[in-house]
Amino acid sequence: MERTASVNADPAEQPGGQGRCVKWRNWIGFWLLGLCNNFAYVVMLSAAHDILEKQESKNSTSASDKLTVDFRAGNSSNSSGYDCSPVTTGAVLLADILPTLIIKLFAPFVIHKVPYGFRVLFCVTMAAASFLLVSFSSAVWISIVGVIFASISSGLGELSFLSLSVFFDRNVLEGWGSGTGGAGVAGSFLYSGLIQVGLSPQITLCIMLVVPFAMLVSYFGVLAPVPSLPQWRRSELEYAAVDSEEQQQLMDESEDEEQETSASEDRTRGSVTLKEKYYVIKGLVRFVAPLGLVYFAEYFINQGLMELLFFHNFFLSHAAQYRWYQTLYQVGVLVSRSSLYCIKFRRVWIFSLLQVVNAVFLLFAVRFQFLPSAWIVLVIILYEGLLGGAAYVNTFYFISKETESRYREFAMGTASVGDSLGIALAGLVAFPVHKYFCSL
Repeated sequence: MERTASVNADPAEQPGGQGRCVKWRNWIGFWLLGLCNNFAYVVMLSAAHDILEKQESKNSTSASDKLTVDFRAGNSSNSSGYDCSPVTTGAVLLADILPTLIIKLFAPFVIHKVPYGFRVLFCVTMAAASFLLVSFSSAVWISIVGVIFASISSGLGELSFLSLSVFFDRNVLEGWGSGTGGAGVAGSFLYSGLIQVGLSPQITLCIMLVVPFAMLVSYFGVLAPVPSLPQWRRSELEYAAVDSEEQQQLMDESEDEEQETSASEDRTRGSVTLKEKYYVIKGLVRFVAPLGLVYFAEYFINQGLMELLFFHNFFLSHAAQYRWYQTLYQVGVLVSRSSLYCIKFRRVWIFSLLQVVNAVFLLFAVRFQFLPSAWIVLVIILYEGLLGGAAYVNTFYFISKETESRYREFAMGTASVGDSLGIALAGLVAFPVHKYFCSL
């Protein structure tokens, strides 16, 4: 988005800046960071069924071959008509989201003391370790530890990169949102596709080790950061060190030119106090609550109901249906998270309402089994992804736009707790729902 000449924040007007080239370089950098950051998280959810299948095969013995669940063949090991696994895939979801939730709840109050360079190195290490542990695990609990490592990497990365965006032009949020959507499609599609063509989960996960190292290249090689970015050292007076031009860099030409003077006045010396953080959090509730509800509804579908939406007379097996449900969901997320450049929605609560309707409809569909074909479910899952992605990207755009410049870095990191809280609650609810349906 090109700015008018009156906006001094344009990188083209800054010393050493290269104008539109720098803008696109940073946009691409954030797109790649979004892709790499969410990749391991998505892959672990796509592999949830296979992780539990490994547990099933470990627990089965030669004397109970007839009771063994073969998910790929779609045979059930119990009397339920839902072809249930012993443990809901919500168990993997909880392992994939609880560490993220804990990080997002507490890290915003202390993480500002850790420079961004060290955060990125830690995220890369955790992501690589997650692929290795899940790939070479000899027991499911080791795989779960690997999933937890992926969660730590994704949670800390999301919080850090959203906060990092305040040091760049606001259009990098478009790149971040689109990249995280791309991670969903790339992760789920690559995993599902490589398994479908005959590769083992172990080899597939080893191939994906290239992604954490791509994050290093994206952050240290692609981004063109401003001098005030705390790369390896964090100063308590950093807010004072950010000059007027860098603060105004966050503003759009038509929407925020009138805020240039107030942005300069908002800046004061020192870091944000606890009292100020409390008031910032209080103001974020109107954004966080609808976002959390959207994600509760969609992950209740994904990890509580999707496994039970199995159609016996479909050309895909149970495990394959589950993987491709996840893939199509991520396609919807990618499309809607990439839509910010074209259209923006301030009333995010509308997405919450529509997503709850989706969840209720599919809950009844599981209970009464009135849907005739998996094709209908695939369409609903795509629509579900569109709603969730739109809610995410619009929420953070308007937080960035409406939060005072002094508090923007803290607000962007803190608000990310909304989706994680909704996902964690969905994982908890998935357990009794799975138990209920599998007991029928």
